[in-house]
Amino acid sequence: MKKTLIATCVASVMMTGNVMADTRNKSQMTDDERLSYSLGMMIGDRILKQYSEDIDYYILLEGMRDQHQGKPTTLTMEEAHAAMQASEDRAIDKASETAIKAGKAYMEKNKAREGVKVTKSGLQYEVLTASDGNKPKATDIVKVHYKGTLLDGTVFDSTYERGQPVEFGLNQVIPGWTEGVQLMNVGSKYRFVIPSELAYGMQGAGSTIGPNETLIFEVELLNIVKP
Repeated sequence: MKKTLIATCVASVMMTGNVMADTRNKSQMTDDERLSYSLGMMIGDRILKQYSEDIDYYILLEGMRDQHQGKPTTLTMEEAHAAMQASEDRAIDKASETAIKAGKAYMEKNKAREGVKVTKSGLQYEVLTASDGNKPKATDIVKVHYKGTLLDGTVFDSTYERGQPVEFGLNQVIPGWTEGVQLMNVGSKYRFVIPSELAYGMQGAGSTIGPNETLIFEVELLNIVKP
């Protein structure tokens, strides 16, 4: 998943053996020092932030030095990649476990709210604005406005912010949407709480939606688009 980025950054790091230990006036830095410091910043920003486990900087520098100077390394490159992948897997598992617990707690509390209904699949919905318009089928194309948020309120997508509704086939989206929007009438607005198994599951989506995240959507069904 991140191997290309890691390989690129590590390869760049191997271009220099100088590592600045102390902060110094940038006006006094040589070109080599600027390059070395820049590569260090790159490692800190693009690689180390991706690992939740503590990094031993002395061993990190030892690995950089051995590789750059052509010395025998403690690990093979295959073992190094495996160690990084294992760290990523542990971080994903931890994030997934946290998200599952948070999602279950939120949905347990939310279903007790007045007006909230729960389907057999576990989808929770609430009618914000009622309407007696037509209901779409799973094979229909619909036109909607929507806002998607995480449990902490982070907005990860919004047609309102973009200022333009969107059209899509109901059989081309996450299961929670396919099921939920079919409950709606044209002209209505619903609030859905979608458990991870009806959303993006373990894989998540993009850089914002992590593994097994429960998602909240406010959806306004504007129209059923004629083929």
